[in-house]
Amino acid sequence: MIGLIFQQIQQLRRRTPLGWLQLSHQKSRFLVALSGIAFADVLMFMQLGFQTALFDSNTRLHHSMEADIFLISPQARNLAYLSTFSRRRLLQAMDIPGVKSAEGMYLGFIDWKNPQTRKQTGILVIGINPDKPAFNLPEVNSQLNAIKLPDTMLFDSGSRGEYNKVFAQIEQGKPATTEIGRRTITINGLFKVGASFIADGTLITSDQNFLRVFPRQQPGAVNLALIQLQPGYDPKQVATALKSQLADKNDVKVLTKEEFIEFEKNYWQTNTAIGFIFSLGVTMGFLVGVIIVYQVLSTDVNAHMKEYATFKAMGYRNAYLLGVVFEEAIILAVLGFLPGVTVSFGLYAMTRNATNLPVIMTLARAIQVQVLTIIMCMISGAIATRKVQSADPADMF
Repeated sequence: MIGLIFQQIQQLRRRTPLGWLQLSHQKSRFLVALSGIAFADVLMFMQLGFQTALFDSNTRLHHSMEADIFLISPQARNLAYLSTFSRRRLLQAMDIPGVKSAEGMYLGFIDWKNPQTRKQTGILVIGINPDKPAFNLPEVNSQLNAIKLPDTMLFDSGSRGEYNKVFAQIEQGKPATTEIGRRTITINGLFKVGASFIADGTLITSDQNFLRVFPRQQPGAVNLALIQLQPGYDPKQVATALKSQLADKNDVKVLTKEEFIEFEKNYWQTNTAIGFIFSLGVTMGFLVGVIIVYQVLSTDVNAHMKEYATFKAMGYRNAYLLGVVFEEAIILAVLGFLPGVTVSFGLYAMTRNATNLPVIMTLARAIQVQVLTIIMCMISGAIATRKVQSADPADMF
């Protein structure tokens, strides 16, 4: 398909631009066509942006965790629903050659009062061993001693919601207090990861503080195990050894970091409606574009059917006439893409400001949508050219 597109472009450069002349002759119709293509492009851009933001935002914590291998429960669905398993598995993991450390992590959702608005909202709380860095986040690691204090936590400055006054207060060295569950907690520092589709915000504290907030959590049952390896060891080989060591234990699953991230992405892509909706949105945008371009080209072909018949009577072959229609399709694809990508830049910025989600325009996505737009227009042109091939000079005159 791509080769055919470039072949058509080369052919168009060597002849009179009849396609451009026909499109520009009816300026109002031309502008309507470009608007329709731009709309289809914006729809594809937004759905692709939301889909990427879905995966990126929900794996931010995964990427920031300081571990080569993870242990999770087989009942785990994603980071929000990890279930629990015995802490003894961490001690067993330490027997594997190459394992440097194995630390447990607690994760749980709970309602808290927004320190600024005093309204209740859900938040993700993470409990870690403050003596062993669990994240490759300098802002967290430099404040580990702070979370050793009772009921003291660090707050994600990338959280979604009204927190600007709280952030300013903490940055001035003045801790903020609020209620979480039935306890009063102190926010003594900030770090930045960002909001996600899982949670509007995140708190990091010590494992002891976590157990105070979640009294029903059994200390001997963790939600996640972070395993760091000694230098020079292959995570896949050590993971294989771990699986063999824990083969008779049906309460844990062993994943490398890449597998852990893919595990999260796969959940959102295949096990939730939102992943399907975004994929469907891209397809719908593509189909809308095909229909719009087909209607424009079909109308244009019908309006110039006598001219096409005249060309055939003069000896021009169908290939030349088809080239005129494909020329129109490529022009529409290129010119319609420009306003589409421009509007999408603005919508991406607006979405980031409103949601704190990583909706970012990338060169790869721009190229992807441009190629989809060209293919979309070429498909429409291929359908519209059937009328050109049926044009008979004897029927027209």
